[in-house]
Amino acid sequence: MKKLLYLSAAALFVIGCTNSSTEEGTTDTTATTNDAVQTETLQEQYNETVGTGKYNETNFTVSPTVDAELAKKGDAIYGAKCQSCHKTTDERLVGPGFKGVSGRRTPVWIMNFLTNTDEMIDVDPAMQEELEICMVRMPDQALAEVDAHAMVEFFRENDGVK
Repeated sequence: MKKLLYLSAAALFVIGCTNSSTEEGTTDTTATTNDAVQTETLQEQYNETVGTGKYNETNFTVSPTVDAELAKKGDAIYGAKCQSCHKTTDERLVGPGFKGVSGRRTPVWIMNFLTNTDEMIDVDPAMQEELEICMVRMPDQALAEVDAHAMVEFFRENDGVK
């Protein structure tokens, strides 16, 4: 009898805890609405040269010449994380080809994209257009700052910067 009483109390506890304050059949859209408003605000403030993230022209610069050592590291990262979806030419695979990216985008923008991928896709109009074409959202590769910098140098080398 005690077991039945304990089981009943446990069941009521579980039901009570899982029943949210919204009525059955309705969904709480507050979080979704807040996300949409935040994204819209970010889009209004968006700078297409810098992107959105922690990097800007004062805390990230590249030298006029490619850092060959970093570019080599970037090539290894490309082989491990990027090659299955991107080519080094202008040919599209799953995502766009990398050829010319360092001419289309600033090094700061690339750093922000590689280290803040999800937010950049959400607010960058060109990335949203690209997403409509590719139909596959680029996953965040969780690159450390030095790895993202290596990719910037890899892109620059791929585009013929000496």
